[in-house]
Amino acid sequence: MSTLDVSPLRHQRDGLDGLSPQPAHDPMLPVLELSRIVVGDMALNEVLTRVARVAKDTVPGADEVSVTLVHRDHPSTAAYTGDLALGLDERQYAEGYGPCLQAARSGETQLVSDMSTETRWPKFAAQGVRDGARSSLSVALPMRQETLGASNIETVGALNIYARTRNAFGEGAQQIAPHLAGYAAVAIINASLYVTTTALSEQMSKAMNSRAVIEQAKGILMGERHCSADDAFAILTKISQDANRKLRDVATALVDQTRADPSRRG
Repeated sequence: MSTLDVSPLRHQRDGLDGLSPQPAHDPMLPVLELSRIVVGDMALNEVLTRVARVAKDTVPGADEVSVTLVHRDHPSTAAYTGDLALGLDERQYAEGYGPCLQAARSGETQLVSDMSTETRWPKFAAQGVRDGARSSLSVALPMRQETLGASNIETVGALNIYARTRNAFGEGAQQIAPHLAGYAAVAIINASLYVTTTALSEQMSKAMNSRAVIEQAKGILMGERHCSADDAFAILTKISQDANRKLRDVATALVDQTRADPSRRG
């Protein structure tokens, strides 16, 4: 097994300028790139992470994005681009309600134009304001049983898009987001149709384990570089893209190297 060199993590410059890809002239081009993914070539969590990143880069007004999956009525975040999205998702799971859960379960898009005046989900909205979010757009993943005729699909979900400004999601955002949700749905549908229920559960478990090791790697970078959680995640993402390696593998290599070298432990 080849060893992943994560030494660039130690030498990234303090400024994080240039980490975000430049937007394409046609905002739909990155969305169309997702259609090139061949079923089976990427794990479920990798596909969902790709969808989340493309959504962040292409949906007008988006600051952070996540993908919620509700499997057998148990919600979890399978992919996310930053801690703002993850924290607001988990707030909804703790409360048992919120726009992402409503979108996933109802199949209908949920728009929060201004969290400071939102009344449907007051606890979620209050947390959003405290965390710096001001609006959100949750789009259901189109994989309902009655539409697909797939009786073994036990997972629903939503693509969640968060913004730090009020009224961030206009007509353009609401047109692009469903296309992205569709690609996420296709990945999950194929997993449901072509693998056993046990295998699907294992894939979802693997996605959660990947998130755990990424959180560990972020903590290491935050301690060593005295940076924020979002900056640590941006550094990991940059290394992943530059090395053409999975984000999970970059994080695992950093965690393993830290464990092997006592001088790096806090």
